[in-house]
Amino acid sequence: MSLTVSPALLAEAERGEVAAADFVACVRSSLPYAWELISRVVDDLAHGDADFADNVVPPPSEQERGQLLRALASDAIRGGLERHFGVKLAFQNCHRVAAFRPSAVGGDAYRRFTSARGQLLNQSPELRDC
Repeated sequence: MSLTVSPALLAEAERGEVAAADFVACVRSSLPYAWELISRVVDDLAHGDADFADNVVPPPSEQERGQLLRALASDAIRGGLERHFGVKLAFQNCHRVAAFRPSAVGGDAYRRFTSARGQLLNQSPELRDC
């Protein structure tokens, strides 16, 4: 299960649309490692001039890796994070998360990061089982 959903939030969803803030709060509390990592990458982006900022440090355990995978594999969770932070997220190798400025999507850096070539060049034997 990706998220720990409170009875109140489940009831909200059963009644209709869920408030974005409520969904984001659920993601934050359910996936704290993923939330902190993405928050840090977004903060790095905000304080720099580059088109993107990224994380290249593998998670400390499989539990944290699982949180990151769940956060980025779900369209709803990833989209909620992107809207909340105002960025476009990209992902490689089970831990390399990048936050791109919306204006950079479609640009050279974004195309390089999300290309098959970029994925292949980012492979390494020690990350094969991630």
